[in-house]
Amino acid sequence: MDAFLPFSKPTIDEATIASVAEVLRSGWITSGPKVQEFEKQLSAYFGGRPVRTFNSGTCTMETALRIAGIGAGDEVITTPVSWVATANVILEAGATPVFADIDPVTRNIDLDKVEAAITKRTKAIIPVYLAGKPVDMDRLYAIATKHKLRVIEDAAQAIGSTWKGKPIGWFGDFVSFSFQANKNITTSEGGCLVLNNEEEANLAEKYRLQGVTRSGWDGIEVDVLGGKYNMTDIAAAIGLGQFAKLNDITAQRRKLARHYFATLGKDFEKQTGAQLPPKDFEMTNWHLFQIELPERITRSKFMEKMKAHNIGIGFHYAPIHLFKLYRARGFREGMFPVAERVGKQIVSLPMFYAMNESDVERTCMAMREVLAGA
Repeated sequence: MDAFLPFSKPTIDEATIASVAEVLRSGWITSGPKVQEFEKQLSAYFGGRPVRTFNSGTCTMETALRIAGIGAGDEVITTPVSWVATANVILEAGATPVFADIDPVTRNIDLDKVEAAITKRTKAIIPVYLAGKPVDMDRLYAIATKHKLRVIEDAAQAIGSTWKGKPIGWFGDFVSFSFQANKNITTSEGGCLVLNNEEEANLAEKYRLQGVTRSGWDGIEVDVLGGKYNMTDIAAAIGLGQFAKLNDITAQRRKLARHYFATLGKDFEKQTGAQLPPKDFEMTNWHLFQIELPERITRSKFMEKMKAHNIGIGFHYAPIHLFKLYRARGFREGMFPVAERVGKQIVSLPMFYAMNESDVERTCMAMREVLAGA
C-alpha cells in the first residue's frame, strides 16, 4: 500500500532549521531581533502597515477587540462555520457573539445576513476567510462604514490570498493571521496582527506583554491589563524561513487545486452529489481544498474509508453555535440551516506544499471509489 498521505504537513527546509539552531546558540531565544525582523518583513508585505506578532492567531483577535474597545454589553457578528476560537475571543472580551448564516457556495459569512443582524449594540464584525477565500471586501467595508462598525478580519487561513490584486492585510481595519502548524506558512505556533497606526501598534505591544511600558534603564509602567502573548525568536526564525517562500507556496497550492479540478472532471458533482469549492485561482491561496459530502454518507464514514486507502482527511468545522458552551447561551439547531448542513458534511482533502500531482490523483481515485460505494 502507498505511504500515508496526511491532509496537511509543514515543510521546513534545512536553512530554516540552521537559523533556529543559530538562535538557540545565541542565548537570546525569547522576543528579540528575529521577531523585529519578521515584523519588519511582514509590514513591508502589507504595504507598510504596522504589524505585531503574537504566540497565536487567537490572541491577535482578542487583542484587536480590546484595542477597539469592545466589551460588556457589545455585540460582535461572526460566522458559525469556523474554528471555535473565532467566537471564543468575543466571549473573552466580555462581549456577545451574534452569528449570521453562511453563503452555500463560498461557505463564508453571508453579508446580507450580517447586515440584517446589526442592532444598536453591534460594535464589530469578524468575517472569516474560510480555506483562504476572502469575502466581498468592498461590500464588507461598505456595511461597516454605513453602520460605524470595526472589522476584525479573521484571515487566519488567508496569508497569500488577495483582493483586487493586493494581499489580504494590505488594506482594511484589523487583520489577523495565524502561523499555526498547518497554515500555509508556519512558526509552529503563532500569528500576527496588522494594525492601522502606531498608536494601535503600541497598545498591541502592551496587551501582548502584561501591559508593560518601559522607558530608560529602570523605568516601567503598567496602565492596561495585558497577557503573555509575545512571539519568541525561535518561532520568528521559522517564520522568516517560511515567509521567504510564500509566493512559491501559494503558486504550488494553486497548481494542486487546478489539478484536483482537472482530475475530478466537470461532471464530478453531478455524478457523486458532492459539492466542490469555487474555482478561484486568483484570490484564494488554497489553504484548504474542501468538499461538501452528499448526505448519503456521513463524514465519519467517509474519513474512515479514506483512511483505509491510507489517505488522511481533515475535519475542523462543526457549527460553533451547537457546542455546549454556546447552547448554554441560547443557540440551538435550526437557527443557521446552511451552516448546519455544511458544518455536518464538510471535509478537507490533502493539500500541502510538498504534495505532487500523483498525490492528487491518488486522492481523487480513492474518493470516487468511496463515494460510488456509499
